Amino acid sequence: MTTPGTTPTTPSTAGRKRVLVVVPFAMSAENLALRQAQLQGIALSPELEFVFRPVKAGPVNYSSHHDFVLADAANFEAGCKAQEEGFAAVCIDTISDSGVAALRAVLDIPVFGPGRTAVLTALMLGDRFSFLTMSSRWKPLYKKALDELGLHHKCASVRAIEVPPDNQALLSGKEEDVFPLLEAAGRRAIEEDGAEVLILGSTTMHQSHAWLSKRLPVPVINPGPLSYKMVEAALGLGLTQSRVGYPRPMHDRLDMLHAMMTAAQAAVAGKA
Repeated sequence: MTTPGTTPTTPSTAGRKRVLVVVPFAMSAENLALRQAQLQGIALSPELEFVFRPVKAGPVNYSSHHDFVLADAANFEAGCKAQEEGFAAVCIDTISDSGVAALRAVLDIPVFGPGRTAVLTALMLGDRFSFLTMSSRWKPLYKKALDELGLHHKCASVRAIEVPPDNQALLSGKEEDVFPLLEAAGRRAIEEDGAEVLILGSTTMHQSHAWLSKRLPVPVINPGPLSYKMVEAALGLGLTQSRVGYPRPMHDRLDMLHAMMTAAQAAVAGKA
């Protein structure tokens, strides 16, 4: 695994296709490793290498429409030059899919977010699904995805355990408290709401997936790794987003976008 944003030069990575994973928060290398851990436990083609890159600056959390606008800009900027940099595909490491549509408009390589991917996959595994989430403040994220897909009638519920989310340390150190709460919420979604499939409501919750999958009687979707497998399939099949569905901008302002985010990065660093 390479340092975020760097190009591998060792013989072991020669000839491999690189996939950029845009991490939606600025963070330390230690916290970034917790995001990279999503690669563990899933079988991916040895021809692929996933490079995780944090954004320069962005919202502190994803809990309001104020945050969604900043997230779109931050993720868009972090990935908009991916094709020029030699990446074969891009994944966005947030179930909000922030920046996905904009990136699809400027890149020919496939771009996937875990939100829409998780919802549509859930409907291949069952008829109705529920989100398991840390906080009710995240509900607008799921509403946005369901609005765009027209699938509110397929969502059985959103079950929140009301534990403050941590987008840096994720669930580390809180496993004994959080995992049983998520399991109990999952059982209520199945038994009371009629869910046939469960979706983890954030890629920050990926550490709970193995625990929940062993204890709950329905499929539990881990959105981040699912998006990596979707990229693997798209590259193998030669598929990418529709240029009709995602037309190119008439006049791109990517240099302006880079300048904005570089200035934001400097401003945040100065305030810190």
